[in-house]
Amino acid sequence: MSAAEEVVEGHEAVEAVPKRAMTLGTGTSLVVLAALIIAPVFVKNFIIFQMTMLLIYGLAVLALNILTGGSGQFSLGQSAFYAVGAYTTAVLMEHFNVNYALTLPIAGVVCFGFGFLFGQPALRLSGVYLALATFALATAMPQLLKLNFLEHWTGGVQGLVVTKPDAPFGLSMSQDMWLYYFTLVVVLAIYIFSVNLLRSRSGRAFMAIRDNEIAASAMGINVALYKTLAFGVSAAITGIAGSLGAIAVQFVAPDSYTITLAISLFLGMVVGGVGWLPGSIVGAAFIIFVPNIAEGISKGLSGAVFGVLLFLVIYLVPHGARQVAILGQQLAGKLRKN
Repeated sequence: MSAAEEVVEGHEAVEAVPKRAMTLGTGTSLVVLAALIIAPVFVKNFIIFQMTMLLIYGLAVLALNILTGGSGQFSLGQSAFYAVGAYTTAVLMEHFNVNYALTLPIAGVVCFGFGFLFGQPALRLSGVYLALATFALATAMPQLLKLNFLEHWTGGVQGLVVTKPDAPFGLSMSQDMWLYYFTLVVVLAIYIFSVNLLRSRSGRAFMAIRDNEIAASAMGINVALYKTLAFGVSAAITGIAGSLGAIAVQFVAPDSYTITLAISLFLGMVVGGVGWLPGSIVGAAFIIFVPNIAEGISKGLSGAVFGVLLFLVIYLVPHGARQVAILGQQLAGKLRKN
């Protein structure tokens, strides 16, 4: 294939992106939203806490989906951005008495700058080499948070305790229920923003770079700018997820944000379906609940059981939850015809 043909093919792929199904159907979306709104009324606080963490990890997986599924850049360093967001909120709340809601955009801006700057030297890397660079960042972050000159702010190894907010305006609901609804609103807002971003001119540029970087450059796309922008946006959303996580857990410590968290988020993206935003919540559910299921089957061999369950999922549905959704739509279509 000639260079001109590659450019034309890349251009057609870019224009076709907005027509692809990137969201659930309207009916399905309304049912899911209604379930998320009503469920906390009928469950205990511990279940509400788990649902809150499900939304938070879903948001972090969504951020990684924008970076990897959107622009084709692999990252194993999301735990570092998650930690920066969490510590930004913890420091602002506990040392400066900043309102918890105001810490979220601040954490997003801080992490956007961090991700954008990290994306600059990473421009020379791609594929497995970029993954290794981000892996190094995730490995180093817990140690950086333990440095002596930061200990006054971060609490060092001991970490910081974060105060969970009460419901405002005298609303008669528990702290856990209020935080759940607050998190739900934030997650929905960012989800809508993400869908519109990937359907916008910038999103088409991301996907053009993902599909064919040379063709994208030939079409006049500023590859360096959009690759670093993707890193920045992904880091910002991950930082907001980290902020919400710090408030929900009420504690931050360096060892809470190790490479294990980064790998879990990457796993959640794969299980949910790379590039399919609704699958982020499915991937989050997998990394939160399946380890507990594995431990329930065998406490002594929980790791082995989890590995077997993961292998079965990847073997049966290699494209993740997106593949299941497509099969479900095809089956529903055949049933309607009959």
